[in-house]
Amino acid sequence: MIRRILKKLDNRYAWAALAFLVWIIFFDRYNLFYRLDTHKEVKDLKAQKEYYQKQIENDNKLIEKLTTDTAALEKFAREKYLMKKDDEDIFLIMKDDKKKK
Repeated sequence: MIRRILKKLDNRYAWAALAFLVWIIFFDRYNLFYRLDTHKEVKDLKAQKEYYQKQIENDNKLIEKLTTDTAALEKFAREKYLMKKDDEDIFLIMKDDKKKK
C-alpha cells in the first residue's frame, strides 16, 4: 500500500499537484481557513438580516395599527411612555432582581 503511494509520488506531476494543493490550502491569500471564516461570517450576517427583516415587519404592523386605531395609540402611549390623563395617577411597580441574603 505504502509502496503504491510512493510509486505514484515518484512522478514529478504528482509532486507538482501536491505542492499546488498545499499552497492552496495553507499559504494562498484565500486559503481554506479564510474561506471557512468568511462562510461563517456570511451565515451570521444572513441570520442578522432575517432578524432585522422580522423586526421591520413587526414595526410596520405596529405603525399601521397605531395610525388606524386611536384606542391602540392611547394604550401604546400609556404603556410605553407612561402618559396619563390629568385626573389620573400612575403607580410603577419595579421588580428587584437582586436576591436578598
